[in-house]
Amino acid sequence: MAKSKSKSATRGSRKARPKYLGVKVGDGQIVKKAYILVRQRGTKYLPGKNVGRGKDNTLYALCEGKVKFKKIKKLCFDGKKRVKTKIEVISSQ
Repeated sequence: MAKSKSKSATRGSRKARPKYLGVKVGDGQIVKKAYILVRQRGTKYLPGKNVGRGKDNTLYALCEGKVKFKKIKKLCFDGKKRVKTKIEVISSQ
């Protein structure tokens, strides 16, 4: 006879698939068009010049060039100023 019930034995065995979020390229790196720069939840990093944003807030390059990270001060809706990072791709042409 079993000492524990079978339904509770499998409760902790499910594993969630990793999401692989984060910055994929560094400052000063050269990227091609459509390269993924950042995978993120929310807008921790903001898109700048020549950078597009996907529906899941993924940032990607719109043209070929060099990646540049900038710190900017952004005014929030409650009047506070926050420092955010903006990512730009400087065109190589």
